[in-house]
Amino acid sequence: MSDRLKNTNTISNEEVIEDLTKDLELMSADETTANVINPESTVDDFMNSAGDTQKTDIPYTEDDCDKDDMTYNDDYKAESDKDDSDTDSIDEESLKDAEVDLTDDQKEERRIQAEGLKNEGNEAFKIGEYEKSIEKYTEALRICPLQFEQQRSILYCNRSAAKMKLEKYKRAIKDCSKAIELDDKYLKAYYRRAQSYEATEKFDECLADFKKILELDPAHKEAQAAMIRLPPLIEEKNEKLKKEMFGKLKDLGNMILKPFGLSTENFQLEQDPESKGYKINFKQ
Repeated sequence: MSDRLKNTNTISNEEVIEDLTKDLELMSADETTANVINPESTVDDFMNSAGDTQKTDIPYTEDDCDKDDMTYNDDYKAESDKDDSDTDSIDEESLKDAEVDLTDDQKEERRIQAEGLKNEGNEAFKIGEYEKSIEKYTEALRICPLQFEQQRSILYCNRSAAKMKLEKYKRAIKDCSKAIELDDKYLKAYYRRAQSYEATEKFDECLADFKKILELDPAHKEAQAAMIRLPPLIEEKNEKLKKEMFGKLKDLGNMILKPFGLSTENFQLEQDPESKGYKINFKQ
């Protein structure tokens, strides 16, 4: 298993499958080149040798929750690569160090400056200047003292809205998660993160956020609709992943068995009705 899987708890099902099959392909290639297969080897020989203040942010109205926010398409994968370059990260350690010698009055002054930048960001957002609004929210986050958690939470959530408009969903998810970290009852942050998860076809995570939204607001219409809409999408995606995984494993199996004149067609999977596990039967 790669270090990527060992060091994170947020890897998706698709990434797990891709990582595991890639490892298997590398292992198979290494073993094929490293071992000279004896033409007289039997299948038994081969088998025996195998060895994770107030909410003054951008309001979401009916227009703000339109289809543009909820759609996702096949072009996402190409766009998602551009999401990885995060140029607006916030170095909170440096910010913490810079605040050590500040007086309470100086911190309040910075909070007021950050509020002004937030308002500028809101105005830029309203007229569709999303890049500019991101810049303003980022400037505000870089001066707003860490002790003002609610204000910082709003800034992260507002910035996520601008990123969603630019279809930078992965970065929007990060900002929503940060907003929730600062305020775990911030409904709007859960909602925007759910929208971004759905836009990137992370339906399980999306459903989890909508469930949380219903805990905070049982009458939330979008969350209620999601409880009906998402389960079939999750089931469909899981079936697709299962087929892809079995297809890749079958290809690898055929590659390994080919030197012995065998293929995966010589093996049949049967499910045990009691244990629900599988057993493999060999057929000539």
